[in-house]
Amino acid sequence: MLTYSSSRRRAMLLGTALIATSALKLTGCGRSDEPGGSDPADSVTIDNEPATGDLEIWTQGADGAELPQMFEKFEEENPDVDITMTQVPEAEFASKMTAAITAGTVPDLVYTFTEDQASLIATGGLDPVPEGLVNEDDFFEVIWDNSVYDDVAYGVPWYAYATVMLYRTDLAESAGAETPTDWESQREFAQKIKDSGVEFPLVLEVTTGFTAYTAQQLLVFSAQNGGGFISDDQSEWTINRPENVEALDYWASLFDEGLSSPDGPAFLDVTTWMTAGKSAAAPAAGPWFVGWFDDANGEGWADDNLTIAPQPTGPDGQAATRVGGGSWFVPSDSGNKDAAWKFARFMSQPEIQVEWYEIFHNMPAVKSAWDDPSLADDQLLEAVKSGLETGVSLPKVPTWTQVGETIGQQMEKVVRGDLSAQDALDEAQAQAESIGMGG
Repeated sequence: MLTYSSSRRRAMLLGTALIATSALKLTGCGRSDEPGGSDPADSVTIDNEPATGDLEIWTQGADGAELPQMFEKFEEENPDVDITMTQVPEAEFASKMTAAITAGTVPDLVYTFTEDQASLIATGGLDPVPEGLVNEDDFFEVIWDNSVYDDVAYGVPWYAYATVMLYRTDLAESAGAETPTDWESQREFAQKIKDSGVEFPLVLEVTTGFTAYTAQQLLVFSAQNGGGFISDDQSEWTINRPENVEALDYWASLFDEGLSSPDGPAFLDVTTWMTAGKSAAAPAAGPWFVGWFDDANGEGWADDNLTIAPQPTGPDGQAATRVGGGSWFVPSDSGNKDAAWKFARFMSQPEIQVEWYEIFHNMPAVKSAWDDPSLADDQLLEAVKSGLETGVSLPKVPTWTQVGETIGQQMEKVVRGDLSAQDALDEAQAQAESIGMGG
């Protein structure tokens, strides 16, 4: 782990970090069978006085490497606080945090990515958001809702993203293919581009293998078709419902017709395939891909060569997108909850959200921040903002990643021609029921 220490008397140290892709399999261990380390009614009250004392923060991913730039600004308003930051490798973060909660050796404040929040809340080692700290209506609903369990909010959203469609403008134009708006026009779009000579027009999200991340893509297609993997009260798996089977049939048909490859590209090779013209479109790309294209081909390449659009809708016009981001959480055994929550509140101010976007290009979770001129008139940001309004929440149970892995494995069997979509999701349903909900 990398440790960073800051105070108004010390110069800033900046570290570096690598983005790691992981599929964590947690089943809700910890010190409690119920989410939350204390009753919401017993939550601390956070005033508007300056924060004081030592504040220990655990971070992960590349975000953490740049976060110290925000510490000095916070310290200007809170001169008697001393921040220590520890960077935990992303692939180890959730397991280390779970162990720390169990042992009672926690930091004061952490941020976690969307995928890990259910497992960590299920440990019972996180406090609810203090009443009046922030206004939930200020945030995109799907991002706020991700850390709400039994009507109790445990996290303050920090940043957010939604997937978008990216495609090579020139390849589409030469093929006479127009921006797809729904499932059928997406198939027609891909077929025209394939007929023009592009080997695999669509890059679908099997870029990390057939895993829980692949299952997330099916979850979005299912939502576009009126389906979903779990009941509204999060008590029952609904993986093999007819709407999901139809969605998997459609998704798998794109491979069967040679419009996408089940064998690639690997995650970081998407830019290579699309730059070289082996593929032409990524229908569910993270917004960071735009920067990766510029990194690979030179500044401005994406603007000159890519069209950015919202994800196509389902057959009846139902919009749904995959969303994610990071939120701040305070462990129940934190030694300085006052400073921790004040830092989380500080990071949710619209002007601070905009400043963080300018530093790291993470997009605001606070809706009003999008009104800033620095985020206006940008094709990518407009598509992302649209996606945040139609985001699909992951199942809010600690076994989701394990169940998602199972779904991903069954999806591969459909793509390889070994199982029908119905048989595959019947098997995933049976395994999910055996795994349970955790907690």
